[in-house]
Amino acid sequence: MILEAKKISKSFLNHNGKLKVFSNLSLKVEKSDLITIMGPSGSGKSTLLNVLGTLESYDEGILTLDGKEVFKQNNDSLSKIRNKCLGFVFQFHHLIPEFNALENVLIPQQIYQNQPNKSYAKELLQFMGLSKRMKHYPSELSGGERSRVAVARALINKPAIILADEPSGNLDEANADILINLFQKINREFEQSIVIATHDKKIASIGNKNFILNKGSLSLSDII
Repeated sequence: MILEAKKISKSFLNHNGKLKVFSNLSLKVEKSDLITIMGPSGSGKSTLLNVLGTLESYDEGILTLDGKEVFKQNNDSLSKIRNKCLGFVFQFHHLIPEFNALENVLIPQQIYQNQPNKSYAKELLQFMGLSKRMKHYPSELSGGERSRVAVARALINKPAIILADEPSGNLDEANADILINLFQKINREFEQSIVIATHDKKIASIGNKNFILNKGSLSLSDII
């Protein structure tokens, strides 16, 4: 078991009091899983991914990553676990505009003064079909190309899990299809565990485990 969430509950305080996002939510991620989580806008998909990715705390429950209970770690240990074990792909990519594609991919390796592995970064960009775009800056790349750079960046530390939040949200249908095929290829050829939060039925259907998050509950779904 790579990641396990047991009876996780999460809420926020607002002017009306406590807003419950989800409660008693459980999820297991094993090696080579391709998990999709679908739900309507505002259902808490992004919050759930942030909790699973240790970017947000939670109210109750237990979250273990690589056999370690996450929030029993101090901040430095937690940051190192996050950097080593998790790769993130966000809807808006968050590429650094002053860095070219290759430099953006290498960023996670530089956080803890790891020796940047440029040859592996180049291999990843070639795998993404970006061999001729490595020295281009984000402003010189299409939306689809930026999304693939973000995926390569998520893979650079060979994480146990990739967490992708609405990765096709800003893409047209053709580029969304490319990204779908890419996630399936990465899952198959790298045996990479992936968790994708999406509102897109086409992406939701590619998982070997498909879930729906709605009204604070996570439930298994048939192919949509």
